[in-house]
Amino acid sequence: MFLAIPTTLRLLIGSLTENSIRFQLRHTHGVSNNSRIIFSDVSPSYSNPEIFSIKTHSITTHRPPSLSAFADARTRSMFYGESTSLAWDEVEVQAPNATNRETLLTLAKMTSNAYSHPSNKDWYDLGPDWNSTFSYGWEPDSDGFRGHVFVSTDSSTVVTMKKDKLNDNLLFSCCCARVGPTWSTVCGCYEGGNKCDSTCVENALIEESLFYPVGINLYNNITYMYPNANIWVIGHSLGGSLASLVGLTFGAPVIAFEAPAEMLASRRLHLPSPPSTQHITHVFNTADPIPMGVCNGVASTCATAGFAMETRCHRGKIMRYDTVGKLGWRVGLQNHPISTVIEYLLMEDWEKPDEITGAPGRETPELVDEDPDCPAQECITWTFGDFRNSSANSKL
Repeated sequence: MFLAIPTTLRLLIGSLTENSIRFQLRHTHGVSNNSRIIFSDVSPSYSNPEIFSIKTHSITTHRPPSLSAFADARTRSMFYGESTSLAWDEVEVQAPNATNRETLLTLAKMTSNAYSHPSNKDWYDLGPDWNSTFSYGWEPDSDGFRGHVFVSTDSSTVVTMKKDKLNDNLLFSCCCARVGPTWSTVCGCYEGGNKCDSTCVENALIEESLFYPVGINLYNNITYMYPNANIWVIGHSLGGSLASLVGLTFGAPVIAFEAPAEMLASRRLHLPSPPSTQHITHVFNTADPIPMGVCNGVASTCATAGFAMETRCHRGKIMRYDTVGKLGWRVGLQNHPISTVIEYLLMEDWEKPDEITGAPGRETPELVDEDPDCPAQECITWTFGDFRNSSANSKL
């Protein structure tokens, strides 16, 4: 039976001037498989005792001149193979400071809460400016996106979190989740002999996947509700991948926890790439096989659970916790949950100061770029091409 990897997504809309942000629950939201987005208002009459703050810093990001220009560039790439140069707008915005451990811890807790009803014991307390109220869409096996919308006390910041169960095998497999001969593929692009029709896969992802359109629709709904705010997109697992794709589209700052690699999906979706993707940050640990791109093959734990998570290249910056080399963890899906990140990685600094050598400590691992050779190593056992058009042309 196909099981779903639990995921979450957050959209944070932040003040451009504050150095820390506080929130309260203002809405709940749901997105079903037909892409319909539903918001429900929440009474601000509940409170929690502890204060949490998110530290920010200024970054430069790039936004498309308009959504129509962005869509036109995608269309020209998809149907005509043209690489259209967009006149990206360069803007300076406040973003979460990913090198601050407490900031990552707060965002991770917010992410975790999208998996829980506010009354559950595993709900993380988020402080007096976070209110909790009635349940809505937290069923673990339900389809679509579910979550909360938190708004800061001065309405300058909005956080919406959601979990999803959509299109993971189509997005993050090399070819339609063709892991082995016994697997039922999610699209009909396999050409035999480890050959895959590229155009077919791209069309399937664009035409059949609700994953990216749902993220865009939710983002547009939030910007309509809060038109003057700065948006951050935060997520875990598949929600983190969607956060990255949304951030790539709108130039919104992104932090993605333990997310499947989304570079291949962004290319297959023909998303125009901005001059820089440094506004996107991936946080994951080396003992989690999903973001590391090693959860593949018919004997893998992912395949046993019904997943084809084969991609390994990420957009933007990477914060890689070396839990295998430094902590001796064994690689496995037990290291994928957001609770693992919270309880075992973010509760204390990654490196403590060395009193003997005088070496300073580090709150978090260093931010690095993706290996430039990574795309050449991704799906290396597959041969991609326009096989169906070539076959049709040979018969003319």
